[in-house]
Amino acid sequence: MQKIDEKQLEDDVQYRFGYVAEFMGLTPDDVARIHGAAPLLGPIVPALVDAVYDKLFSYDCTKRHFVPRQHGYEGETPENLESLTLDHPMIAFRKQHLGRYLERLVTRPYDGDMVSYLDLVGKIHTPVAGSQSINVPLVQMNALMGFVADAVTATVYGLNLPREDEQATVRAFQKLLWLQNDLITRHYQAV
Repeated sequence: MQKIDEKQLEDDVQYRFGYVAEFMGLTPDDVARIHGAAPLLGPIVPALVDAVYDKLFSYDCTKRHFVPRQHGYEGETPENLESLTLDHPMIAFRKQHLGRYLERLVTRPYDGDMVSYLDLVGKIHTPVAGSQSINVPLVQMNALMGFVADAVTATVYGLNLPREDEQATVRAFQKLLWLQNDLITRHYQAV
């Protein structure tokens, strides 16, 4: 039986990532499958990003989080929820961020820098980092992650991989997305 320092799980994101990854069985083969899917997924990242934003804009409770200025965006902000459209420059800026995030998921090694980045993804959706006016409720983050997980699964099924490769790739992505979700939800304990 392994001894796990439960306090360190809360205080050390690298330790936490290592534990959760090992517990779920994320293996080097899983990472290789994720990285191996990159050339196939890369060309469809823009369509996936559009699908995510279409979904987010279909509910007032998720769309409202896109009215405040995003950290790093210097252009005009929408006046209100009704004036915010999918072709607004701030949404284009946000879509670029989501596209880069998805590209990083499938191309970067899961080293200390990447784990810190995945942790930051969770943190920036709370007032802890980024804009103080952005505080996305956990229920909305969970709904989004479920939507993304389903979209990635459907996308992998559409790649027409041999059945064994398809199953292993879907399982690898599910583990990765659960890890990301853990690094999101951990920031809601203090909010």
